[in-house]
Amino acid sequence: QARLVESGGGLVQPGESVTLSCAASGFTLADYGVGWFYQAPGTEKERTPVGCISIKDDSPYDSPYIVESPKGRVTISRDKAKNTVYLRINSVKPEDTGSYICTADRGVGSARAMCSMGPQTLAGYDYWGQGTQVTVSS
Repeated sequence: QARLVESGGGLVQPGESVTLSCAASGFTLADYGVGWFYQAPGTEKERTPVGCISIKDDSPYDSPYIVESPKGRVTISRDKAKNTVYLRINSVKPEDTGSYICTADRGVGSARAMCSMGPQTLAGYDYWGQGTQVTVSS
């Protein structure tokens, strides 16, 4: 069964770094654009983009796209051999607490486009994971 599984969340102290993984099984993740979305506690329906990476992530014209808020603290990378995309958040803050969910879609264009779609389009992306919880607290 094709699916996405996130991992790497947990309790993190403020100022530390956390690396989240989005692993695909049953399909080749390199053939898909991948996005990371954030869901704040108590907001089950609302998912906001953190960053996205397209299938052309090695092109200088379509590097990974990070939304404005965590820019400078977040990197997204892809390991094709492991069929996995990573999200690394540096210098975590309490407001980073929440669920981080990855999605994959084969039809999306650029990384920026993938992160910029409205809720209805997001709901139609090919695969969504269940999310991994990050709690930032001392």
